[in-house]
Parts: sequence; structure tokens; C-alpha cells
Amino acid sequence: MSHQEVNRRAWAVAAREYAESAKADWAAAEPYWGIWKIPEADVGALPDVAGLDAVELGCGTAYFSAWLARRGARPVGIDQSPEQLATARAMQARHGLEFPLIEADAEAVPLPDASFDFALSEYGASLWCEPERWIAEAARLLRPGGRLVFLTNSVLVVLCSPPGSEVATDRLARPQFGLHRVEWHDAEGPSIEFHLPHGEMIRTLREAGFEIEALHELRPPDGATTRHPFVTLEWSRQWPCEEIWVARRR
Repeated sequence: MSHQEVNRRAWAVAAREYAESAKADWAAAEPYWGIWKIPEADVGALPDVAGLDAVELGCGTAYFSAWLARRGARPVGIDQSPEQLATARAMQARHGLEFPLIEADAEAVPLPDASFDFALSEYGASLWCEPERWIAEAARLLRPGGRLVFLTNSVLVVLCSPPGSEVATDRLARPQFGLHRVEWHDAEGPSIEFHLPHGEMIRTLREAGFEIEALHELRPPDGATTRHPFVTLEWSRQWPCEEIWVARRR
């Protein structure tokens, strides 16, 4: 079974939980990043998006696209989960905010070349799609000079998460060499993520036509909370569990 089909089935179940969290995410006045909800004002990863054509690859409930729209962008959300997109459309109706939502695989987006100025993924394609394929697709969709910004788990938190574990430890539990496809199994079934060591990520971005502008390794503030159990605040205050890459299309 392909990773797309495995993950589509996983999200058919997980979407119920995210339908509830979407209410708070859509209602937020300012963008934030990741499981610790670190304010964009403290990170500085986003460019000025006013007037830009933007695409979110793996948009989920599309709250980030909503934040971009409120900042003056013209976003399009792409996701392969009909359940997630149903929540996104419900949130659009609740907030009176409309932009296109397309059910599609972020590795093969049914839109023309050079359609966008800005591409984004926050735990979307950046986590659930093959890096070589979705990054090449982002490059195809971007106009020359367009930016790609994406957040995913850090390499370190993956290396410190033993197979079958529920939380990251302070010990290396996986080899870094060969790190790529990572399968998880829990009570609700399997899911498949993709992670690249930094050297491989740099190579992949450059081969797709990107120049890397920044790598933000995120540290949550004291007292931050999260509903995601795979890593603790104590761990995340010592080592980054999330990272944001910023790259520009040559």
C-alpha cells in the first residue's frame, strides 16, 4: 500500500480530533508555529505575504491559509484528506473567509507551473510526503524568486524516538544514516512520515532549484503547553523538536 493511502486512512480517523482544534486555530489573531504554538512574531519566518499568490501544501484544516489570507495573500489549500477539507470548509463558512481548497496529493498538484509566489507547509507535505517529490513540486509551482517555508520535526527528535515509543528520550535510538521513511503504529493504525538529515535536505532543496535562506530551530517559551504527547516541554527546552526551513526559488 502506498504511503498516500496509508496516511489518507490515518487522517480519516485523526480528522475528528483536528475538527475541534481548528476552532481555536482559525480564531487566533496572529500566526503561530508548531505544537508549542510559538508566535510568528518571535520567529520571523514569514515574508510579507500581502498581494502574493500562495499555496499551502498539505493544508489540513487550512488555518494557516486563513492567517495568510488575513495578511493580504491569495491562498490555495491543497490536501488529500476529504475529512480535513470538510472541516476547513466549515471554518470558512463560520468565519466568512473564502479561498480555494483542492483535494489532491501535494506530490502531484493539479495546477499549472509558476502559479504562485509563496509556498508553505506546516506539518503537511513537509512531514507526510516524499521530500524529493513534494519539494520538486513546490519548485514547479513557484515563480522565479518565490519562497518556500516549511515546518517539520527536527532530525534530533526523530533520532531520539525509539520505534514503538510514545515519547522522545534523551538517548539516540535510530541511525541517522539512511533516515528517510519512518513508520508509526498505534491503536488507531499505521502512519508514514518522511524525515531527512540536514545534509540530505540541503541537497534535495538545491537540486530542486532552491537557495536556502534560513533554518529556524524552535525553542518553546517557559510554561508552554501542547496536546501532542510525543515530546515533553523539558526535552524541547534543551533540544529543538521542530525546525522551519526558508528557501528561495532560483
